[in-house]
Amino acid sequence: MFENLSTRLGAIFEKLTRRGALGEADVDDALREVRVALLEADVALPVVKDFLDRVRVRAVGHEVVRSVTPGQMVIKIVHDNLVEMLGGATAEIDLAANPPVAILMVGLQGSGKTTTSAKLALHLKTRHKKKVLLASLDVRRPAAQEQLAVLGRQAEIATLSIVPGEPPVAIARRALQSAALEAYDAVILDTAGRLAIDEDLMAELALVRDAARPVETLLVADAMSGQDAVNVAKAFHARLGLTGIVLARVDGDARGGAALSMRAVTGCPIKLVGVGEKLDALEAFHPERVAGRILGMGDVVGLVERASEAIEQADAERLARRIEKGQFDLDDMAKQLRQVRKMGGLEGLLGMMPGVQKVKKQIAAANIDEAILKRQEAIIASMTKRERRDPDVIKASRRQRIAAGSGTSVQDVNKLLKQFFEMQKMMKRMGKLGTKGLMRAGFPGMGQMARPHGFPQR
Repeated sequence: MFENLSTRLGAIFEKLTRRGALGEADVDDALREVRVALLEADVALPVVKDFLDRVRVRAVGHEVVRSVTPGQMVIKIVHDNLVEMLGGATAEIDLAANPPVAILMVGLQGSGKTTTSAKLALHLKTRHKKKVLLASLDVRRPAAQEQLAVLGRQAEIATLSIVPGEPPVAIARRALQSAALEAYDAVILDTAGRLAIDEDLMAELALVRDAARPVETLLVADAMSGQDAVNVAKAFHARLGLTGIVLARVDGDARGGAALSMRAVTGCPIKLVGVGEKLDALEAFHPERVAGRILGMGDVVGLVERASEAIEQADAERLARRIEKGQFDLDDMAKQLRQVRKMGGLEGLLGMMPGVQKVKKQIAAANIDEAILKRQEAIIASMTKRERRDPDVIKASRRQRIAAGSGTSVQDVNKLLKQFFEMQKMMKRMGKLGTKGLMRAGFPGMGQMARPHGFPQR
């Protein structure tokens, strides 16, 4: 998300930072370009006007004129106002009530509401250690209740049993009764949606809300629907009183205007974002981190958090000891490849690193995709144990066999081996740091993962 906006703003601010001093005309020119970039990113016009008014007041004042680095100061002002536009502080799911806490999920049909309900249940289970019950109140869409039951089994989350013909309000009451009897911490109520907002939908949701008395009423909105998502949010909030928004499919939206607009237009915080199709692909929305990523400052805290989830401490210590002894082999390389994929792949990692827009463009130009990581894993998997431990034995005939076994070419095998030997040399140098030094340095060599021969170094 925000890829197009980040690229445009990066180019605008790069021109500003090249100048030693900034006049009011320079700032105005830059803000005109920022205005166009925000509108092209699908940000609502009133939000854009308000944002630029606030930025301009500070950007043409003494704060910038007296700054040693005026260009950087303008970027900071834009960053601070972006954070404010996105809500300021991170808004957590409110679980501070007597259990079972009711969470009402609302939205239009096709917004990803049912899948997001299952994702939220898994999020509460794994991140907050809560016992969660899922209940489908969607009696209109064929097989909607069965769909939630299937997702519940996949996530290992309990779902309310299905009673044919039971109306939504009765389902909600039964779910809360069952949750209270079986000591659940939270109940997620997945309601019906429509292809468009209508009075029947809103009346049904209002009855369910009154019966369930939810602590959270969350709108699930499709980030890819742009301005439509903003209009939907306004309508639902006016009728139901939303407590928060969950943006689904943000990984497929390069513009991001919905996220920038919805908080400002409705006043409701964006609490969670869906960042992929898998059930664990749901993350808390951090305004400051998102603003940093938009402006190319990265999200180092998020990167560290993702790494800590993907990399087991014991595995990291074991690899550090092996590197210290000079024992890094292809099995170790395969483990690192898997960890890179688990952390969101190259594009996901680069998006969280500061100042990598040019690198991302180089990757796009080099036509690197996540399939390369899988192909490299397949090449290593096609080797014998001896070959993985001692790659020096892999001569021409063995390379042909490995290529055939992995469905790749001999050239691909050659590239991977060359990459491995480069990494191995670096590992030997890093081995001199000792185990503690290696652990402080983190997993070495990740920067070289999946970089084809000839790809530019940083």
